[in-house]
Amino acid sequence: MVPVLAVFLGPLELAVVAIIVLVLFGSRLPSAMRSLGQSVTSFKSGLKDEDDSKPTDSIDEKKK
Repeated sequence: MVPVLAVFLGPLELAVVAIIVLVLFGSRLPSAMRSLGQSVTSFKSGLKDEDDSKPTDSIDEKKK
């Protein structure tokens, strides 16, 4: 499925929109990216902690 904006906007128009977004929101981008990085790190550590806390007994062993 093709995004709707990709049909109406060419590469030049997308570049202009990206520049406008950077000018308008450029001062907030570093803090937003830092927050995103911390969230990803927290998510990955949560997944790692979950893997470590899994019980070693499997369902098949409990049935026996």
